[in-house]
Amino acid sequence: MLRWARERSGVDPDALAHRFPKLAEWENAAAQPTLRQLEDFAKATHAPVGYLFLTEPPVEHIPIPDFRTVGNKRIGRPSPDLLDTIYLCQQRQEWYRDFARSAREEALSFVGAATVQSDIVQTAAHIRQALRFDIEERRQSSTWTEALSRFIEQADILGVLVMTSGIVANNTHRKLDPDEFRGFALSDSVAPLVFINGADTKSAQMFTLAHELAHLWLGQSALSDVSPVSLPDNGVEIWCNKVAAEILVPLAILKAEYRIGEDLRSALDRLARRFKVSTLVILRRIHDAGALTRNAFWQAYKVELDRLQEFAPKGGGGNFYNTESARVGKRFARALIVNTLEGQTLHRDAFRMLGFSKLSTFHELARRLDVA
Repeated sequence: MLRWARERSGVDPDALAHRFPKLAEWENAAAQPTLRQLEDFAKATHAPVGYLFLTEPPVEHIPIPDFRTVGNKRIGRPSPDLLDTIYLCQQRQEWYRDFARSAREEALSFVGAATVQSDIVQTAAHIRQALRFDIEERRQSSTWTEALSRFIEQADILGVLVMTSGIVANNTHRKLDPDEFRGFALSDSVAPLVFINGADTKSAQMFTLAHELAHLWLGQSALSDVSPVSLPDNGVEIWCNKVAAEILVPLAILKAEYRIGEDLRSALDRLARRFKVSTLVILRRIHDAGALTRNAFWQAYKVELDRLQEFAPKGGGGNFYNTESARVGKRFARALIVNTLEGQTLHRDAFRMLGFSKLSTFHELARRLDVA
C-alpha cells in the first residue's frame, strides 16, 4: 500500500525518499512507520490515510464519463490531483444545487437542449445567442485574453458555474497537468458546472470552455483533453469539438474573410485579431474551409505551436482575490458568501469550499464581489 501511494501520487521519488529516509525499509517490511509518520506520508502522497490500511490497492474510478484518449486508448490511472479536483467541484455543485432549489430557481432550459444529431451550425448559433457572445462583440475586445474573460463572464451570467484553476484547491504545490486533462463539465439542470484547467494556455482555455458548454447543451457530464486540432474518435467528442470551433469561428464568416493566396502567417494574425481567438483555432478553421490540405495543416500547426510556446508568457502570482474569484467562479462565490453571512452555511464549510481559512480574507473577498 505504501508503494501504491508513492506511485499513485506522481511525487518525485527522490523528494519522498529525502523526506522519509526509511521509506525503502517500510516498503520492504524491514521497518514500520509510526502512526504520525504514516499520516505525514499520506499527506505527502495525497492519499487518504485509511487507504494505507487496506489489504490491497483500491481501483479508483473517475466519477464522470471519461473521453480522454492517447493513441485511441483510454488513459489509465487518474492522478490524485485530478480526482481531488473533480471531488471538490462536485461538492461545490452539490452545495449550489441545494442553494438554488431553496431559492426556487428554475431549471435552465439550455441544459440538455441538444443531441449529437443536432445541426452543428444551428447549435453553435444558439449557444452564441444565449451567451450574447457574438463575433462583433468579441471584436470590440482589445485582446483575446480579454475576450476569454468576457466569455467566462457571459457563461456565469447565463447560469453556468465556471471555475478556472491550475492547482488543486489553493495548494500551489499541487499543480494540475494540462497533458492529463484540459477541463470537464458537470451537467445539472440548476447547477451546471465547467472546470477549466488554468495551467493550460489562455487560447486553449477558450476552446475548452466552448467544448464543455457543448457538453452541457447535450446534458452530459464529461472529462476532456481536446484541443482545437485534436481528432477524437468518440462521436460525442467529435460533435462537441465541431460545435466549439463553430462557436468561436463560424465557418461561413471565416470563408468570407479568408483571402485566397494570402500569406498564411499574415492570415493567421489578421483573423486571430478579427475573431479574438488563438491562431491555432484559426489554422484549424482554415483547414476546415478546405484551404489547407491535411499535410499542410499539420506542418503549419507544428510551426505555429513552436512559435507560441517560445513566446508564451510565464506564470505569475497575480491578485489573490481576482485569482480566487476565477478559481471558484463569481456566481458560486457570491452565493456562498451571502448564504454564509445570512447564517445558512457554517463559516467552516464555506472556508473549505473556498480554499482558505481566514475570516479577514472571507470579508475582503465579499467586499470585492460587492456582497459585503
